[in-house]
Amino acid sequence: MATSKKIKVLQTIRQGLVGGGETHVLGLTEQLDKSRFEPVVLSFTDGPMITRLNEMGIKNYVIPSLKAFDIRQWQRVKALLKKEQIDLVHAHGSRAASNLLIPTKALGLPIVYTIHGWSFHDDQPFVQKKVRVMSERFITNRVNHNISVSASNQSTGVTHFGKFSSTVINNGIDPIKFNPEGIYPDIRQELGIPAHHTLISYIARITIQKDPLTMIRGFAGALKEAKDMTLLVVGDGELKDEMMDAARELGIMDNIVYQPFRADVPAILHASDIYCLPSLWEGLPIGLLEAMAMGKAVIATNVDGSREIVKHLENGWLMEPRNAELLSNAIVKLHTEKFFRAMLQKNAVKTILDRYSIYSMTRKIEALYEQVLNAPK
Repeated sequence: MATSKKIKVLQTIRQGLVGGGETHVLGLTEQLDKSRFEPVVLSFTDGPMITRLNEMGIKNYVIPSLKAFDIRQWQRVKALLKKEQIDLVHAHGSRAASNLLIPTKALGLPIVYTIHGWSFHDDQPFVQKKVRVMSERFITNRVNHNISVSASNQSTGVTHFGKFSSTVINNGIDPIKFNPEGIYPDIRQELGIPAHHTLISYIARITIQKDPLTMIRGFAGALKEAKDMTLLVVGDGELKDEMMDAARELGIMDNIVYQPFRADVPAILHASDIYCLPSLWEGLPIGLLEAMAMGKAVIATNVDGSREIVKHLENGWLMEPRNAELLSNAIVKLHTEKFFRAMLQKNAVKTILDRYSIYSMTRKIEALYEQVLNAPK
């Protein structure tokens, strides 16, 4: 733009809990060129992300809502946009986009929508999926620009909407924060995990998407082959109690350590040997990228975004979803064959450094902001 005034961008996301989208917002907000852009963040729930933003000195707001298209809050959203004199809105995820679209358009402001993962998927009942497809079509047709975090994410939009346009900008990882050669606190000592155990980490929102029950059953199967393993579960979610109940029934609680969401993910990954992400669907999973950046052997399911990152037996292990036996086999293989595990770990780090840099991601998004703001009205 032909002015020296900073571009004020409202980054908005549905919740303040820490998941992939929230991690993306934190990284993007931190890396934006502050000589050109001034970020403000809006979340629809409080949580650890808000705490982190306060520590970073980033202005943020919480407007409480647990609903998409929550018309009761649109006036508050509109008032915030006017009060902060926002130049551009960047909505992350459909919940945020649905609650920003109408207020933003009412003020004649541009809005960018990043699809971190579609709100519809094949596991949903027919009517629910149909409504969500219609909702996503409505949003994507009316924003100024869509960003897909993966090619498969983009392809799904084309398949369901026909007329769908987006720019693919992969998620990126900060190689300084996620440095396998860094020095970190001893998580094993803190949590009482034996030094000689192979440590498998599962760091995720414990929801149906991340399939925690297959994680438990797969780990239980692996323990029948080798006892010197520990599973570290980090996260919270509506299926956490069910996950713990399944572990009790299988008699494997002594080999599992549970932790709530933690901010020291690099330290947790540094202590780990294997990272598991048995998702049923993904956009482009940031947790998987973080684990690979830290030089972990990863096991992921052969679903959309994950298979774009992981090449089977090259930089990780791909398996079909919902298959506890395959997960058990993968864990045992990586536990016993340390030379093979080391090869995957080395290639994982190279993949991230070559293709998934947060600096490259941020520069592409900044260029897109400029493009949208300079587009003919």
